[in-house]
Formats: sequence, structure tokens, C-alpha cells
Amino acid sequence: MNYEIQTEGKFNYIETRGGNENLMLLHGLFGALSNFESILDEFGKRFNVIVPILPIYELPIRKVSLSGLVDHVEDFVKFKKYKSVHVLGNSLGGHISLLYALANPKMVRSLILTGSSGLFENAMGSTFPRRGDYQFIKTKTESTFYDPKVATKELVDEVFDIVNDRNKAIRVLATAKSAIRHNVGDRLYTIKVPVLLIWGNQDDITPPFVAEKFAELIPNSRLYFVDKCGHAPMMEHPQLFNQYLNSFLENVTSKETTA
Repeated sequence: MNYEIQTEGKFNYIETRGGNENLMLLHGLFGALSNFESILDEFGKRFNVIVPILPIYELPIRKVSLSGLVDHVEDFVKFKKYKSVHVLGNSLGGHISLLYALANPKMVRSLILTGSSGLFENAMGSTFPRRGDYQFIKTKTESTFYDPKVATKELVDEVFDIVNDRNKAIRVLATAKSAIRHNVGDRLYTIKVPVLLIWGNQDDITPPFVAEKFAELIPNSRLYFVDKCGHAPMMEHPQLFNQYLNSFLENVTSKETTA
């Protein structure tokens, strides 16, 4: 993946500058930039695709929370002076996307959620993953996907390094606990923008019933299930994911153009 990470002030991010529409991608708790490679490749020339690096491991411990990460996204969008954004989030990034959209309804043109937390997630619970046990981390990472081969050695190594860094591990646990506290079920009815839900049929972290509940609670939403797919459809089935995303974005932008 040949996308240069840019640094301005406290912000680290990727930006393709490929079009006038801003498509902002928010990664999950263990999300690597490679998770979004297929989206960057497919949409980077037609959209200004932006991936802000969430400071999950850099925030002061007292500020480690979903609220702290949403604040960072708000500050980033203001710093970049974007007038509006389409927001796509996977896993924890979906949860942050929801909180950002709820707090900034006039800034968000559409919302795309895949494997999002916010209602229910079957994650690590209240304990640390087993530090120092590479095989355990490998198995745990592979279980994120329907096809364990998607969990490359590079990805497993990255998760292993995070878990075995005490400061990072503490922040991962604090962020995961914060996610459980920030249930958004009672506020989803207020989201008025178009929402696309893309979900893996074999997602064990945010199972299919979570997607169905999101679709039930969000008024203007459309749900697609992807078979033989776990928690990250954009990685396991990138072509189908991009097909759904492209159709959705074309529909949203064409309606806004003719309105």
C-alpha cells in the first residue's frame, strides 16, 4: 500500500485528494491501515478518501475513552476545514462514526457501518489478552475472519506487539470498556442521513442480529449481509463490499445533486 501518512500538528492521516466529496474512514481498536486498502484503491481517485489515525495508544490515560476519540475526529475535521463528510467505520470505528454523526448531524452526509459496536460486541470482555503467547494471539486474530488466512503474519505481529506493550494494552482495555458504556441504541432514531450497513454472516464479534437491530433502529438504513465473512467484510470480500459502497454513494450523491 503506497499511501503516505501525513503529519500536521497532532494529526496523522492519509488523504488521497481524488475528488470533491470527502469519504472519511475510521478504523477499529486493532485496525491497521491495510484494512482499508481496497477502499483506498477503489475510491481514492474519485473521492477525497481520508483515514485519520486514531490516537488510541497516545491519549493521556485520563482521556482514554470513546469520547476522547470522537473529540479527536471533531478536531481533525475542523482543522482540515471539511464542509461535510461521508463517514465509514469498522468495528470500534463504526461506533465512533455513530457518536460523531449524532454529535455533528449537519456535517455528515451519509454513514456506512460494518461490524460496528455500539449496541453489542463480543470482544475481550474485562480481561487482558494473554501476553507473550503468540499462538493465542494468532488464533484470536484469525477468529476475527471467516477465512483465517486473511489474518496475515503482519497483522498478527501488529496485534501481538500491541498486547505486549503494557501502555498500549491498558489503553486497549480502557477503550473497550468505554465502548460497552456508550450504548447508542436509544439515540439511533435521530439519525436522518442515509445509512449503509454491510455485515458478515459469520461475524462472531458483532453477530448478524446486531446488524438487524441497527437496521431496525436507524430510519433511513439499508442492510446487506455477506456470506462466508467475519468481522471485516472490506478485507474478506473487497469487491462485493466496494460494489455495495459504490452503489450507495452514487445514489446519495446523485440525489443531493438533483435536490
